[in-house]
Amino acid sequence: MSTYADVLRVVLGLSPEQRRELASAIDESLSAEEIAAEGPPNLSPAWRAEIARRSAEIDAGTAKSFSWEETRQRARDRAKRDG
Repeated sequence: MSTYADVLRVVLGLSPEQRRELASAIDESLSAEEIAAEGPPNLSPAWRAEIARRSAEIDAGTAKSFSWEETRQRARDRAKRDG
């Protein structure tokens, strides 16, 4: 049976594109329950302030939002352009 270290060694030997695809596949495999089981993240005061600012924009109706599909595609496009 492979250990975490064995799997990590193989993964780090993949191309950047393959690692991005693998990371995306792993991320998409997590259920909401698995993500929630991790508990709340430990956020810095700066991140908490940013979250509060963005939440206020959403509540005020001044925030511009994008679907997850559009956001993911934009990130992939940027990664291809920059990568």
